[in-house]
Amino acid sequence: MPHLTFLWLLCFSLFLQEPTSAQTCPSSCPGGESEVKFPFGLNPNGNRNGRCSYPGFGLSCSNKTGALVLNLPESGEFRVSFIDYETQQIWINDPDFCLPKRFMESFDISGTPFVSKFWYTFTFFNCSTEEVAGAGLRRIPCLSNDNYSVVAYETDSFVDSASGLQSTCHSIKTVTVPFAWYGWVEGVRLEWYKPDCRSCVERRGDCGFKNRTSQEIGCFNLPSQAGLPRSAKYGITIGVGIPGLLCLIGLGCFVGSRLRAYGRQRNLPSTEFSTSISPLPAVIITGLDGPTIESYPKTKLGDSGRLPKPNDSTCPICLSEYQPKETLRTIPECNHYFHAKCVDAWLKMNASCPLCRNSPGGSAPITPSISSSSSSSSSSLLSA
Repeated sequence: MPHLTFLWLLCFSLFLQEPTSAQTCPSSCPGGESEVKFPFGLNPNGNRNGRCSYPGFGLSCSNKTGALVLNLPESGEFRVSFIDYETQQIWINDPDFCLPKRFMESFDISGTPFVSKFWYTFTFFNCSTEEVAGAGLRRIPCLSNDNYSVVAYETDSFVDSASGLQSTCHSIKTVTVPFAWYGWVEGVRLEWYKPDCRSCVERRGDCGFKNRTSQEIGCFNLPSQAGLPRSAKYGITIGVGIPGLLCLIGLGCFVGSRLRAYGRQRNLPSTEFSTSISPLPAVIITGLDGPTIESYPKTKLGDSGRLPKPNDSTCPICLSEYQPKETLRTIPECNHYFHAKCVDAWLKMNASCPLCRNSPGGSAPITPSISSSSSSSSSSLLSA
């Protein structure tokens, strides 16, 4: 008997053990950001290779603001704006929101697990405020003051208004950075490929280490997909389906008998009803006309394939990446970009944005009048 009790306690303790290692690591910063998930983790003292994260993915909390911080070994600390675990992308920004200054000092992602698909070379110029205002150039506010203005242009695609800067302005520095000029407002987008947790995230599981002694990862806490055994499903179908069918047959017989009884009570042996039913107006959303579509602005990409927005790397309609010298069209009300040929075909059939479904104007729902001939014969009711 004591042996049986011991075996029972041993089996019960094994059953209660967790299949994965439980780590007591903080999951968020006091600043109120969203929860930090694997492969990222909040390591003590901002260690990039601590036990709470995959090597190179250590984060920390800012002592000043409590915001989430990523430390790049060659470039210093950057504020984490957003992490997309499904596409494995991270957006970072300067804590003081002056990324151009950081880029002029140093920006290097070597020695990190992060990469970027797009790199651009920019030249910074120091110009007088009058020259910048007269040329209609965009100044960098955090690097400019009332006496001078700092501007930057992509070196490989100088336009006429910018080419004159070489003779009238002082060149400060040329840098190569993984973003386009318009991306400086929202930050820099970086990606990672290892570890690859995309499949686990898509299946709504938790990606993490399989154990404490290796870097092998696994997917845990997946939603239950096994369901009931097939025999149990058949039993439920038969047990519920047959009584339900019998109930429907009985209900139909009851309703039919009540209708027949009502007819006999009213003594209506011959009652003729002829009713014309006018259906509800059908609302048809027509597409936009040609002049309206052509009034929407077009943008032609340069030789570098620079994108209009940092997140618009593919056309939402045909799902193909934008290529250099392709023509894009913008829907003004929502500022969404598409291939011109794709969105023109769409707008001819639909008067709404393919991405956000907002109506850009220029069309209205058409309610066709549907006439129904009301040839109704008078219903004669025979009195009892």
